[in-house]
Amino acid sequence: MLAQPLPPRSACERGPAGRAARGLAARAALWLLCAAPSLGAAGTGVSGPNAPTGAVAAAATAGEARAAPAAPAAPARPLVIAHRGASGYLPEHTLVAKAYAYAAGADYLEQDVVLTRDDVPVVLHDLTLEGVTDVETVYPERRRADGRWYAIDFTHAELQRLAVHERVDPASGQPSWAARFHERGLPLRIHSLADELTLVRGLNAATGRDVGVYTEVKSPAWHRAQGKDPSVVVLRTLAEFGYRNRADRAYVQCFDFDELRRMRTDLATDLRLVQLIGENAWAESATDYERLRTVEGLREVARYADGIGPWIPHVVTWPEGGGAPSYTALVRDAHAVGLVVHPYTFRIDQLPPNAPDPEAVHRALFEIARVDGVFTDFPDRTQRWLGR
Repeated sequence: MLAQPLPPRSACERGPAGRAARGLAARAALWLLCAAPSLGAAGTGVSGPNAPTGAVAAAATAGEARAAPAAPAAPARPLVIAHRGASGYLPEHTLVAKAYAYAAGADYLEQDVVLTRDDVPVVLHDLTLEGVTDVETVYPERRRADGRWYAIDFTHAELQRLAVHERVDPASGQPSWAARFHERGLPLRIHSLADELTLVRGLNAATGRDVGVYTEVKSPAWHRAQGKDPSVVVLRTLAEFGYRNRADRAYVQCFDFDELRRMRTDLATDLRLVQLIGENAWAESATDYERLRTVEGLREVARYADGIGPWIPHVVTWPEGGGAPSYTALVRDAHAVGLVVHPYTFRIDQLPPNAPDPEAVHRALFEIARVDGVFTDFPDRTQRWLGR
C-alpha cells in the first residue's frame, strides 16, 4: 500500500516567517524546561537497538550486498524524522528534546510508547527505567527479581517523581555517548503520549507548520503477557488528537509483524503503518526479519503496511580499511512493491561501522540508495545536508 504523498513546504516555511517560527519553537523549548513538571503531571491521556558491530556483515549478506544500484527516482521530499527528539543534544524523549527537534526543522517527531500500571501511554524507549532515570534512588525497593525497574509496575503519577537524564549503561553508570548532554538536576520528566501530541498540536498552531508524529508501539507481546494491550491504547489516543487515516501526518511503527498486521485487520486502523526491521539476534519479537528483507517477505509486508524501517546496515555497509560502500537491493525491492523506506538511526557520534564521516552516510542514504526518509538524532544536521 502506498503512503499518501506529503504536501510540499509552504512559502512561509521557506521564507522569513518560517525562520521566525523556528525561533518561536526554540523559545518554547526553554519554556518547557521550566514547565515540564506541571505539564507532565497534567497529561494522563490514554529505533532500534544498538546492534553489535559483528551483525553488520550478516545484515549485508542477507540483503544481497552489491555495488551502488542504478539510481531510482529520488523521493519528492525525503523526511527528516527526529529520533527520540533532538536526542543528540538533549536527553531522549523529553519535551525539551522534542521542542528542540521541532525548532531544528524536523518533519516528524518520534514517540516510543509503553504503558504504565494505570494504562497511561508514556513516551519511553525501554520497558525499564534505570537507563534514563533516577528510579534506583527514588524507588530502590521496586525492582523486580531480575534487578530491573519496569515502567509497567508504576502509575503515571509515580513516574512523575523520576528525573530523566542522558542515557547511561545501568551496570557501569557510564554515559552511552560521552559527548552528549550530561547535566543533572533539571526538571525533566517522563511524559505521556497525550502530552507530546498536545505539544505538537500547539506548536503547529503557533508556527503554521504541519509537523507530524511517528509513534512506535513497544513490545506488544510482552505487554499482553502483563495483561496490557498497548496497540489499542495508542491508536485510541492518536484518534483523540485527530490522527485517524493516511491523510493525517502520522505513522505507526512496530517491530512485531503479527501486531502490525493486527492493527490493520483486527483493529482496523487506516493510519500509515511501518514495519520495523531488525536483526533476529536482537529478539525484538518473534518476527523473522531475515525473511522480511526478501522479495517475498516485502510483498507480504505490503499487504498491510505502507513502509519499512530497516537498520542502516540493511541498506548500505562500508568495508574495513576504506573503500566504496556496498548497497543491498532492499530499497529497490521495497519501492517495487509500493513501500517507503525510512532507515534508522543517523548519529554523528555513532556512525555505521567503517563509514568515513557523516557526509558519506547522508550521501549514501539519500543520493545513492534514495531512501524516503531517515531517523536521526541530529535533525538539524540532516536538514542542513538536504539543503533546507
